[in-house]
Amino acid sequence: MAAPVAASLVPRVSLPPPARLAASSTRGLDLVSLPGGRYRHLRLRRSPLPAGTAAASSPSVPSSASDPDPESSIGHALGGVEIYSAATGEPVLFRDLWDQNEGMAVVALLRHFGCPCCWELASVLRDTKERFDSAGVKLIAVGVGTPDKARILAERLPFPLEYLYADPERKAYDLLGLYFGLGRTFFNPASVKVFSRFDSLKEAVKNYTIEATPDDRAGVLQQGGMFVFKGKELLYARKDEGTGDHAPLDDVLNICCKVPVS
Repeated sequence: MAAPVAASLVPRVSLPPPARLAASSTRGLDLVSLPGGRYRHLRLRRSPLPAGTAAASSPSVPSSASDPDPESSIGHALGGVEIYSAATGEPVLFRDLWDQNEGMAVVALLRHFGCPCCWELASVLRDTKERFDSAGVKLIAVGVGTPDKARILAERLPFPLEYLYADPERKAYDLLGLYFGLGRTFFNPASVKVFSRFDSLKEAVKNYTIEATPDDRAGVLQQGGMFVFKGKELLYARKDEGTGDHAPLDDVLNICCKVPVS
């Protein structure tokens, strides 16, 4: 039963030019490893990784150490990235979305606004928003596409416009080093997890329309991720390995609830 639904929702795509792929592979998050294969924190990677280096050995990386140089932290760098409000269509910087000293924020990067799995994730975030609010945590949902595409999702799902943002050029995705490509999108083994949530997916897409898909079809090859910040400090990061491979929401809530909010 699942296969016909999935197949009918996959838009035709054309691969982006090689220069775009190269740019995506030379910037983003670098995992800092400790003995025993554990990961302590993330730092901003400013140059290409040498051949043979694992750019992301683990998709889920809780961060327990602050960057010794705040000006080079991923939170500082992300603060200067411009995205667009779905509500107004106006540009806004990440650093203006929450208190950069002590404020808590969950930044959920969806794939694109025409992705059925992202409609499912958005519905889960919407239904969990009250728990974020009670913990004093700002929810920020970002998707690939233009504000008008974001509004299609918001109106038909529905999803609150004031927490939804558009990143048509995938600037935040590039900075955070999120996965991109045909294999990750359609053929990664992690993507089969979505079929265990088929009922949830079916409910989320009952008002779905492919019209929310970005006009730039290269955007459908982008994967998402989930990040938790306290001020500029990155507390939790998880890259989606494949389509529908979303961060466990219990993990995100545990991070939010364990950290005191000023």
